[in-house]
Amino acid sequence: MGAPHEVWSADFTGHVKTGDGCYGSPLTISDGYSRFLLGCQALSSTRVQEATPVFTRVCKAFGLPQRIRTDNGVPFTTNTLARRSQWSAWWVRLGLLPECIAPGKPPQNGRHERMHRTLNADTTRPPGANLRAQQQQFNRFREAFNHERPHEALDRPTPAACDEPSPRQMPHTRPPLESPDRFEVRSVSANGGIRWNGQWVNVSITCAGAYVGLEDIADGVWHVYFGPLKLGRLLERYRRIADAYGRLTRHR
Repeated sequence: MGAPHEVWSADFTGHVKTGDGCYGSPLTISDGYSRFLLGCQALSSTRVQEATPVFTRVCKAFGLPQRIRTDNGVPFTTNTLARRSQWSAWWVRLGLLPECIAPGKPPQNGRHERMHRTLNADTTRPPGANLRAQQQQFNRFREAFNHERPHEALDRPTPAACDEPSPRQMPHTRPPLESPDRFEVRSVSANGGIRWNGQWVNVSITCAGAYVGLEDIADGVWHVYFGPLKLGRLLERYRRIADAYGRLTRHR
């Protein structure tokens, strides 16, 4: 990571039990180069509906990164094709490339994990009296972390001293996904599939309403892309075998 806003990291720090007995799920977003803590928000759950406004607010304030790195948990990944989620599909439509660490390998996002340890030690022992009080503790931590604490990994400057605005601003409308001219382009239906050679092929419900591009790489073998993100391969030969088997079983 050679410049600010090349790679962001996003994660939930786990569950925090506040003094009133309720649980919160803090969402954190940081810049990999400057270590600047872009966002730290106490949410009542990890649902996409709660997390999306936080990410939108951060992007409007700081611009867009090139890539965003997460673990393999919800809402960042699902069990759909290429493990894409509603959130990561939204990132792709904004022009961001989502990347996931390997399962069970948190050191691959080590800078963010180290920040989490400091955050938890400073703000959850003891926790706030309620979620609002907990957020106030997060806000104080973020201010000190970004503007007051020198970082040894940065040769002692603060993250704020190493940060600069992203040249990529949050668009007012989502730009269309583009595919190279050599690709075949298909619209993804509301149920997550495309029509290919007269047959229905399942892609992913997270791509519904958008377009995917198919790149011919061999006889009957196509790579399937959602923007710059490769979802998988379409094997026409196996598709034909599966369709023939389906017709045989239906007519027995």
